[in-house]
Amino acid sequence: MIQTLKRLYLRLKYWKYGWFGNYPSWSAAQAECTGYNAGNILAKVRAAILKVKNGEAAWERDSVLSDKIEYSWPVLANILWIAQQNQNSLKILDFGGSLGSTFFQNRLYLKNLNSLTWDVVEQNEFVTTGQKEIAGHGLNFHYTIDEAVNASGLHNVFLISSALPYIEKPYDLINEITDKNFPYIIVDLTYFNPKPGDRITIQKVPPFYYDASYPAWFLDYDKVAAAFGNKYEMIAEFTNAEFLYLYGEKIDYRGFIMKLKN
Repeated sequence: MIQTLKRLYLRLKYWKYGWFGNYPSWSAAQAECTGYNAGNILAKVRAAILKVKNGEAAWERDSVLSDKIEYSWPVLANILWIAQQNQNSLKILDFGGSLGSTFFQNRLYLKNLNSLTWDVVEQNEFVTTGQKEIAGHGLNFHYTIDEAVNASGLHNVFLISSALPYIEKPYDLINEITDKNFPYIIVDLTYFNPKPGDRITIQKVPPFYYDASYPAWFLDYDKVAAAFGNKYEMIAEFTNAEFLYLYGEKIDYRGFIMKLKN
């Protein structure tokens, strides 16, 4: 009851923020966005993740600290299952992984692996900061997918969490991913269009995160799954605890794991 009231309060307080519109193109949506101050966002994320790295906080997401870790249990269970199949070793390519949020989120469960390589691919400013201040204990940062693969070889898992809606050409990215033949693909914590077809919106971020607005896809779940399904078979699908509202309609965050076809 308390959590329900809290969510209702936040919805009323921040009614101007969230996802809006149905735009004909990415450029049309972008023309109405303020963009974001990349340096300001990076500074907030950096400060938060350093507290997590140094044991001063338990967890960070989108620069916001928490004293309690909220796990994505389907992701954790699947990456440990994959590690078991590979002599208790794991190589993950974490696309859009910020400054290693998911790595630090799960480090308690990863520390007893025989070997761990966790390669984050991110925006240039994040990678430069990550390489200088965050990397270590298996966590690395790279500018591109190709650079990560060249540095570490083929990864067991390609993980993309929350990032797909913010890629201008998401299906081009999916083609790039599937061309690499990663043994497993995990899509996590992603919202999709509740109706058939892809929809382009503008996301206005509440100021307690940072001041920003930018285009965001609500992709067709079946279309995304089919794009991966050309070379991959579905192993499991799941719903995350998180959700959002699009014009009053509650939309769950979802994910799935796929395996490369023989």
